[in-house]
Amino acid sequence: MQLAKTYAPKEIENKWYAIWESAGYFKPSNKDGAPSYCIQLPPPNVTGTLHMGHGFQHTLQDALIRYHRMRGFNTLWQPGTDHAGISTQIVVERNLEAQGLNRKDIGREEFVKRVWDWKKISGDTITRQMRRLGSSCDWSRERFTLDDGLSKAVIEVFVNLYEKGFIYRGYRLVNWDVRRQTAVSDLEVKSTEENGHLWHFKYPVKDSAEFVVIATTRPETMLGDMAVAVNPTDDRYKHLIGKTLVLPLVGREIPIIADDYVDVAFGTGCVKITPAHDFNDYEIGKNHGLEMVSIMSLDGHINDNAPLKYRGLERFKARKEIIADLDALGLLVEIKSHKLMVPRGEKDDVILEPILTHQWFMNMDKFAKRGLELVSSGEIRFVPDNWSVIYNQWLENIQDWCISRQLWWGHRIPAYFDETGKFYVARTFDDAVKQAGTDKLTQEPDVLDTWFSSALWCFTTLGWPETTQELKTFLPSSVLVTGFDIIFFWVARMVMLTEEFTGKVPFKDVYVTGLIQDSQGNKMSKSKGNIIDPLDLIDGINHDDLVSKRTQNLMNPKQAESIAKQTTKDYPNGFVAFGADALRFTFASLSTHGREIRFDVKRIEGSRNFCNKLWNASRFVLMNIEGHTQLIGKSTALNFIDAWIFGSLSKLITDIDYAYTTYRFDIAAQRLYEFVWNDYCDWYVELAKVNLLNVDENVRISTVNTMLSVLECVLRLLHPFMPFITEELWQEIAQICGKKTAESIMIAPYPTIEEVKINTEFDDVDKQIVLLKELITGVRNLRAEMNLSPAVKVPLKIEVKNNLILNDFVPYIQSLAKISECEIVKEITNSISPIAIIRNIRLMLEVEIDKDVEKQRLLKEIEKIRKDIEKIQIKLNNPAYVERAPKDLIERDSLRVGELSGKITQFEEQLNSL
Repeated sequence: MQLAKTYAPKEIENKWYAIWESAGYFKPSNKDGAPSYCIQLPPPNVTGTLHMGHGFQHTLQDALIRYHRMRGFNTLWQPGTDHAGISTQIVVERNLEAQGLNRKDIGREEFVKRVWDWKKISGDTITRQMRRLGSSCDWSRERFTLDDGLSKAVIEVFVNLYEKGFIYRGYRLVNWDVRRQTAVSDLEVKSTEENGHLWHFKYPVKDSAEFVVIATTRPETMLGDMAVAVNPTDDRYKHLIGKTLVLPLVGREIPIIADDYVDVAFGTGCVKITPAHDFNDYEIGKNHGLEMVSIMSLDGHINDNAPLKYRGLERFKARKEIIADLDALGLLVEIKSHKLMVPRGEKDDVILEPILTHQWFMNMDKFAKRGLELVSSGEIRFVPDNWSVIYNQWLENIQDWCISRQLWWGHRIPAYFDETGKFYVARTFDDAVKQAGTDKLTQEPDVLDTWFSSALWCFTTLGWPETTQELKTFLPSSVLVTGFDIIFFWVARMVMLTEEFTGKVPFKDVYVTGLIQDSQGNKMSKSKGNIIDPLDLIDGINHDDLVSKRTQNLMNPKQAESIAKQTTKDYPNGFVAFGADALRFTFASLSTHGREIRFDVKRIEGSRNFCNKLWNASRFVLMNIEGHTQLIGKSTALNFIDAWIFGSLSKLITDIDYAYTTYRFDIAAQRLYEFVWNDYCDWYVELAKVNLLNVDENVRISTVNTMLSVLECVLRLLHPFMPFITEELWQEIAQICGKKTAESIMIAPYPTIEEVKINTEFDDVDKQIVLLKELITGVRNLRAEMNLSPAVKVPLKIEVKNNLILNDFVPYIQSLAKISECEIVKEITNSISPIAIIRNIRLMLEVEIDKDVEKQRLLKEIEKIRKDIEKIQIKLNNPAYVERAPKDLIERDSLRVGELSGKITQFEEQLNSL
């Protein structure tokens, strides 16, 4: 026997992954006639690290890939990383800031060089971590969104869309990050409710003693006001429509306009219109032909379009000055506390400003319509289906996509400007020169939104724009596994652009997972100090290192102290090394179709125990067959114990296949756990031990081969979720039972119903085993009631009516219930011992008892049961409960009353006997 006494995950995991990768098992088989199965890995940030969300989704993707690979599919799990424009640039900029520099100090060329240097250092961190988790991607095909091939494809797509008229350059209002000085997508705006103020100011009517009162949360923007709007039906202001106001502090005359947008009941009913600094005002300004005057520079300071006094002031300092000056002029009416939604950048939390800038946009009308059609027709399926509603809602209300970013890291837009400012979009500089008729051209400094190149992922990774075999074989891919938070960013855009350039959908299914949260339902974040590193769970981490990891880089000492205390409270000993298999199995068991998934470390403790159970069961099987190896491979009729476990295995295979089809990995994990722990280990192996002592060689042949065959089959069923431990055990078990049909379990055939089909009617043997389990459990409960030590064997009497034959059960009952001898009788008489009743079968242990002690025990049991019945009856007698509660719950309560009443009858009979 080769298995080590103790399960050591790290040693096993490091050994097998290296073997798998070097053997090329992760690559497509490309076998003739094999159906294709492909998953495109949502590319993680190149400078990122594996977090719990990655670990969760990668586990599910790997399970699907391993399952289909074992089923003979030509599988490809396409890996790669994303250059993550703004995220990566922020990291490098912060490194510069620590040196007292910024990117403008060193220039674009040097900055980009430093980003590439940073990428070389940290760029493969996450892929190394993925290997540690067991991800069986085809690493030989790994791609990066800025590699030469994908960059060429991005240029081709951009130029093609421009030539078709879908991409244009415009001067429009965008969300602007004043710190990074770049446009930010609407989808990357994080609006948070915060405490603020509502300032009320008077605006004088020209040549009149009248004035209107406006309310604003951003007083500094008043410097760019171009009108005040009122509702045309508002009687308070009808006489003012068309008149002119004098804008305080500025002196500019602005009109009072009428617009249905204004809510009569909100505030004062007068709304200041600042087209260059508010999205709603921008639309009103266009409708009314208002001039758009921007009063803020790109770095968040007041510009030269404002009065001299405020020029150069930072936006919030200018706010204070403006409020003070209006107050001094007697124009400040009041200040009210006000909760407002503040737009912040998702990446660095800075408050964003709507600012007019020149940007590149993509018209989405045609693509949105096609994206809706592809889902409504069923060509693309969302799982769960409710996410298609969210997808549809966004596409039905989509705006043109701002695809340009004022960054230095990314795909530089292939547009070239001549000295007059005219631009030429071209695939190469030489092509632009041909268009312009001059080589005095400057390339557009802006780069493309990261999501633009990511939207091309499903076909560019397969070699597009070249016509490759991979494109023919693996597009569309089979499923996209992703979180609901990027349905808009990525999923919808992939659907639209893949179909536009290949005529195919990017994937057939979109399996949308929930988001991993901590055990309390909180989002995992560094600021909360509740982040868990998957590798810390795999390899273990002590308390001090865990605290240090969670508090590093926190500038607030009080916050760091609070996080340290909470970490000590939650994890006083840090994390033991659970291993990758335990973490993967936990992720699978948590993968419900809910929106939020709470991760509790206690769940992984259970999965580690499951790994230990599987390991120890395998060792136990190997030890118990050591004296029967000559029987391996022989065939004979199955006894009812072996027929039952094969029937249960057949049902398990059916359930697991259905779970994969419906993406219910939680159900698959639950069924595997129940079968291994309960059916195989707790019952079958214990019953099989009895058969191994049987004098009949045919019984022993049946049991030895069944015990090994079922275990070998279970290891293959478990492999997609727990690849390492199953490989280690399978190498030994499969070799012994002659089922080692491949060098590795990962390329061995996945179990099928046909493989485990038996000639016995499963329902019949299942009923036998159910009864046998009930009898053994009944005897065990009797022993517990009488406080009998497991080491003490006592006689048992079984009273059977209706000519029920239990002779075949006796050896199993004696062994599993610790019975010295078992007598089947027609009637138990003169009994003062406790009796268990199982389906009208009476069980009695022949043990001397103290009558008085037993009487008191029975009376206490009866009283306890009566209280339980009373609690249930109170609910059942409540009309409101009966009306509102689910029918199955009421039926369950009623059945429970019947069961408890039967127990009282049983105990009262025993009292009468006493």
